[in-house]
Amino acid sequence: MPEVAWMQAALGGLFGLLIGSFLNVVIYRLPKMMERQWAADCAEVSGQPAPAGATEEKFNLLVPRSRCQQCGHAIRWYENVPIASYLFLRGRCSSCKTPISPRYPVVELATGLLFAWCAWRWGWTWTAGAWCLFAAVLVALTLIDWDTTLLPDDLTLPLLWAGLIAAMLGWTGVALPDAVWGAIGGYLSLWLVYWAFKLATGKEGMGYGDFKLFAALGAWFGWQALVPIILMASVIGAIVGIALKLMSSLREGGVVPFGPFLAMAGITAMIFGPQSILRAIGL
Repeated sequence: MPEVAWMQAALGGLFGLLIGSFLNVVIYRLPKMMERQWAADCAEVSGQPAPAGATEEKFNLLVPRSRCQQCGHAIRWYENVPIASYLFLRGRCSSCKTPISPRYPVVELATGLLFAWCAWRWGWTWTAGAWCLFAAVLVALTLIDWDTTLLPDDLTLPLLWAGLIAAMLGWTGVALPDAVWGAIGGYLSLWLVYWAFKLATGKEGMGYGDFKLFAALGAWFGWQALVPIILMASVIGAIVGIALKLMSSLREGGVVPFGPFLAMAGITAMIFGPQSILRAIGL
């Protein structure tokens, strides 16, 4: 039986590497797709012609082909093999030799490890597939929010609905009423914090995407997990924020998005369980 589990984990990890490669595309392109759509919508409302970039070339998650951002070299299939191509190319474009960000193989590796863990924990089951989907979306949301301070509805809302559906089908071990109340409680709790902070300071402390992401986590883990998850997210956020401040690495305005820490707390809860978070901090 252990040999079967390790084989399932290995296959899950290989599949995760491929999904991780696709997540790199999502992380880079989805915000740009949103910006193009916003520009086109604004032009339509104002009666102005659409910006050239919004209409010149079809641009989505599938087309055009991936290319070097420096020289425009189209990435060949054998230059896009997860991790292996990065090592073979020594982290540089095969055409212009511009360094390739190490984040690409890191995303692939992280996704592969998460998928391998899900396959090892739950085998080749619908439950494993559900949690693989959960992990993949959180990886994408983490880096999109870190780069742009955006949490796209195209990811947070499907994640919320997927959590409710998975609960209804018994894939998460969370009763459907608990999942529904988790979604409601997750959204309203941060919504109330947002308005309390805004009324007290006149500033916006977080975005509506954070409410939706926390609601999605509530749907996946149930209302009982909301306190452990928000505590873990706050601890991770405080540690990272202090580290960035000490290294003088805070972005302009000192903005540190909260979404990545919510996502990290969600992955922690998936691996260790929400209650283990409370035990770890002595509660």
